[in-house]
Amino acid sequence: MENLQSDASKPLIIVAETDYTRLTGLAQGALERFPEVADELLVELERACVMLDDQLASNIIRMGSTATYKTETGEERTVTLVYPGEADIAAGRISILTPIGVALLGLGPGQSISWQARDGSHHRLTIKDVKAI
Repeated sequence: MENLQSDASKPLIIVAETDYTRLTGLAQGALERFPEVADELLVELERACVMLDDQLASNIIRMGSTATYKTETGEERTVTLVYPGEADIAAGRISILTPIGVALLGLGPGQSISWQARDGSHHRLTIKDVKAI
């Protein structure tokens, strides 16, 4: 997947140290099977501000967090960000190895981000609320 935005146009993201370590390994391991999304995850991790787990605010989306966001069409959705083996779209559990999963990582209430779906369509979401794990 082509990175359509310069890093300067993307919002600041904050990632817990343990998530950073585990997600870096996950993305590197997924480069052959899911090259576009794995590469995008690595790009996001590279630009992230990494913090100690106990210093990360509870309203920042991390693995296991539940977030409510508003789409560009005004629809509100609530999802939980999970590892691939735990994903279940019908239950609102979104894999980090999806374009929207990568887009959600490290954001907090009020932050917005544009992202590109696998079908090439462009979307924008704004975080409304985050519940800690």
